[in-house]
This record gives sequence, structure tokens and C-alpha cells, in this order.
Amino acid sequence: MTAVAADRFPTQLIIGGEQMDAASGERFSVVNPATEDELAPVAKAGVADVDRAVKSARETFESAKWRNMSARQRGALCYRLGELVHQHRDELARLETQNNGKPIFESLIDAKLTSETFKYYGGWADKIHGETIPVDGPFLNFTLREPIGVIGAIVPWNFPMSLATWKLAPALACGNTIVLKPAELTPYTAIRLAELALEAGFPPGAFNCIPGPGSVAGSALVKHPGVDKIAFTGSTEVGRQIMMDAAGTLKKIQLELGGKSPNVVFADADLDAAARGALNGIFYGKGEVCAAGSRLLVEEPVREELMGKILERAKKMVAGDPLNPKTRLGSVVSRKQMDRVLGYIEKGKSEGAMLRHGGERTPVNDKGYFVSPTIFDSVERGMTIAQEEIFGPVLAVMSFEGGVEGASDLANSTIYGLAAGIWTKDIKKALRAAKAIQAGTVWINTYNMYDAASPFGGFKQSGFGRDLGVHALDGYMQVKSVWVDLS
Repeated sequence: MTAVAADRFPTQLIIGGEQMDAASGERFSVVNPATEDELAPVAKAGVADVDRAVKSARETFESAKWRNMSARQRGALCYRLGELVHQHRDELARLETQNNGKPIFESLIDAKLTSETFKYYGGWADKIHGETIPVDGPFLNFTLREPIGVIGAIVPWNFPMSLATWKLAPALACGNTIVLKPAELTPYTAIRLAELALEAGFPPGAFNCIPGPGSVAGSALVKHPGVDKIAFTGSTEVGRQIMMDAAGTLKKIQLELGGKSPNVVFADADLDAAARGALNGIFYGKGEVCAAGSRLLVEEPVREELMGKILERAKKMVAGDPLNPKTRLGSVVSRKQMDRVLGYIEKGKSEGAMLRHGGERTPVNDKGYFVSPTIFDSVERGMTIAQEEIFGPVLAVMSFEGGVEGASDLANSTIYGLAAGIWTKDIKKALRAAKAIQAGTVWINTYNMYDAASPFGGFKQSGFGRDLGVHALDGYMQVKSVWVDLS
């Protein structure tokens, strides 16, 4: 596999519009998970760097240049950044693939969605407004919708570019400034986005990027009194810790957390379409997707028929070089994650689930953290692989009876509520099931569809707040009520 020259990797912190080393001078290593080769080391942000970045973001937020910039001008900057992402899509996709291990095919989709998200919120910037309220008495009462301030965004390693943009675009469009802490495993595209933001014309300090360990840089960002809100995507476990750490300063928080999403197939479904949707739901992104359809709930009369179709397709899925445009299954993100996934596979076998396919490491050219598409059958609701988020290419197949009630009871039997899929030809049944299942997104006769205009977020322990769509804007503004005495 051909690697990009090290000097083309963005490797420094971006604070106040300047590229810089960490205050400590430390750097951390970054590995290509498909080749196990070390890539260019990256500046390792520490507590002092977090403080510098927050102060820079605060200074810009309070500056006349930023505060007096019209909403239309902010929107134009966001749109311009979206254009630059589109122009650099091949570069960004290559960085993403070498950093994350996902196929270049998927990284190009991520780049497209990233570009569209910046453009979408660029269009919203000058359409955000308050309202007049007919209060009692001789008063004029109206509301203003104002930016919150400095936003700390902490994003994971599975979609480093697009998930960062889910926070960045609405926050900047609303007039906030940003300190972005990307995952330590996947820093390159986040840093590159910060560079492109400067090229687009954003003032220095509007968008700062500080790669580093979550236990140090992430924790310092959450606890920093100069940060007004934390927007986080990641595990439920870390989300709980963020809630506790943010309590000291009572800052606003938004959490998009884990999932154990059910993909429900009723007996009257188009089984060929359902089989395609089931595999896309769990094996796209190597299963490292918060909304992955990791539980396939099949109505008992068609379980064996659907399983046959799924296994036939799964056997054709072979891991390959992620930089090859024809590859559809890449490597998981790290050795640690590979070991975690393989550990869950062993747990599934030991608890009595039936392994029907995969379940092993499958290196490409004797290298890489590749795990074969894995399918378990006869999974019971209490088993570990039916309850815990694996975050890998592992599908747990379960059967149900009792129609919509039986399906929704099984679908709702975890602590999570991020997403769900429903497969049936009966639209009334589909809509009843969509209402009964506790999830922030429900796909009917499709799976894993996203658009900048449609909100995304979780129920239950999958978090709160919404990314994307008009609903995300509310999370980056605060409402001020103004009273004028007219007597």
C-alpha cells in the first residue's frame, strides 16, 4: 500500500490561526490500522494548550471583527469552507482512510457529507431570528437568539471528519467559536479542516484544533471555566464522565452516545432488500458506527430464509486494501479495538450463541487489524453481545413472535435508543412499530441514511440533544427576552 509522504500530513495544533507545537514539545504516534505502519507523529496537546486554545476562542468570540460580522457573512464563510472541502475531497478521503482504516469508497462519502453540512448551515446563518410576543400590558416584548460562546467539541475516531462537522457547522453558523479535540487515533482530517477554515476566511481563533489524549486534553476542555458548552460524540461511559466533570462549571452539554440498534424484519418484508439492509446496517464502516444495526430481529417464520440470504451475501464480503476503490470492508481502527471485538466474539460463543460466519482476524498481506464479517444466530436478549455495544463487524440475530408488540418489546430491551430499522410491506405496521420503538432515528425499508437537513440523536442512554437539521441550531444558541415599556 502506498503511503502519503509524511510532510503532507497535518501534524500541529491550530490555535489562534497559527500552527504550533504543543507547549510540552511532546508528540504522539499515529498508526495506519490497515498496514500497522506509523504515520507522521502529531503534536500532543496538554492542559496548557487547552488553556491557550480556549483563551484564543474567547478573545475571538468577544472581538469586534467576529461579533460585528453579519450573519450573512458568517454563512458565506461556512459555505466557502464547504466548497474547499469539496475541492480537497480526494486529499481528505485519503487521510481519513489511512488514519481510520475505512475503505476509500466510504471516506469519499464522508467528504461529500462534510461539504454538504457546511453548505447547509451556511444557508441557515442569516435565517435565525427571534420573535415578537403579544404579552399583556403596554409593552413590546421580543426575543433575541444569540450564540452561546466558546464551544468545546470532542469527537470520536469512527467518522473523524463528518462528526466534527456536525458540531462545527451549526456552532459557527450561529456565531460561536470552537475548540475541537479530535480523537487521538484519528487527528489528521480535523487539523486539515482547521487549516481550510483559515483559508476560507474565518478569523484566527474562530476554529482551534487541539489533538491529544482524551484523559488529558479532553478532560481539561470539559472542566475549563472558559468553555460555555461541550458537544460530545462517543461512548456512553465517557458521556457519563463528561456530565460529572461539567457539573463543576454548570456548562451546557450535548451528548450523542452509544447504541445497540435493532434492525427489525417482519415476515411480510422484501427479504432480499432486508438482507442487503441488514448487512449494510452492520458491516458498513466495519460496524464502527454508533447507529449500526447490530441486532437483527427477525420474525420467526422467515428467520431461516433470511439467514440463508444473509450468509450467502456475507461470504462474498472480503477485507482488502482500504485505498483500493473496489474494497468494501476495511480494518478496524486499532489493535486495541480489534482485541475488544475479538473478545466479544469469544464471549458470544461462550454464552451459547451460534457462530454462523466469520469470527476471526483476517490480515491482508499479513498485516492490519482486519476482522471478518461475523454473524451470530440464536442470540438471547440477555446475552452480552445482545446488550453491549461492540463497535465492530458483529451481527447478533434474534427471533421474535407477536407482531409489532413482540418486536418493539425486544427492540427496547437495552439501555440504548439511538436508531432502528423496520422492514415490512405494510406501511401501517411500519408506522406503528416506528412509534413503539424507542429510538431517535427510525429507518423504514432502508438503513444508514443521513442528510444534513435531518436531525440525529438518541433516546435513553444514547444521549440527548440533536446534531444536524434545524434542531441542531437550538443547541448552539440561547434565547434572550427583551421588554420595552410603551406606556
